[in-house]
Amino acid sequence: MTDHIEDEVAPDGPGIPAALAVEPDPPDAEGEEETDDRARVVAERDDYLDQLQRTRADFDNYRKRVDRERPLLAEAGVRELVSDLLPVLDNLERALEALVAAGDQGAASIVAGVEMVKVQLGALLAGRGVQEIAAEGQSFDPNIHEAVHSLPSDDHPEGTVVAVLERGYRMSDAVIRPARVVVSQGGEER
Repeated sequence: MTDHIEDEVAPDGPGIPAALAVEPDPPDAEGEEETDDRARVVAERDDYLDQLQRTRADFDNYRKRVDRERPLLAEAGVRELVSDLLPVLDNLERALEALVAAGDQGAASIVAGVEMVKVQLGALLAGRGVQEIAAEGQSFDPNIHEAVHSLPSDDHPEGTVVAVLERGYRMSDAVIRPARVVVSQGGEER
């Protein structure tokens, strides 16, 4: 006789003989804990990675900002130094004017020495990017000129700088010191 094995179908799925079907193990508390631990570790890893990426981006932005601000801070330091040097330049110019006005022949060597110091200081300032503000004959601009006095003038349109009492200076677009000027006004003195 031939053995006849009747194929029984497993209740879980069609076409799988009952003898081959494997019952899944009932949920195991230890397996659930492993899954929970793994999920927690993955979540912590993702959180740390996110924090690292944010910190790296923040540091990169900080470095870029410092690189942008470094030249501005250096220029501000130079601007402060130049501001302190400008009265020296003014005094040299006044000394030269006084010596030339005196007309003393013995003072010619002093005038030449003071003139050399003035030229050297002017070259130093120009080398640092300091420029004199154009004033005489220009229209008065309160952003770069400081009106100290006004005079009636028929020769100049109203609001024109007719004399410079102290030269003004700028560095890049920043005014270090405005030019102190005398400005023309209409026909009568104010």
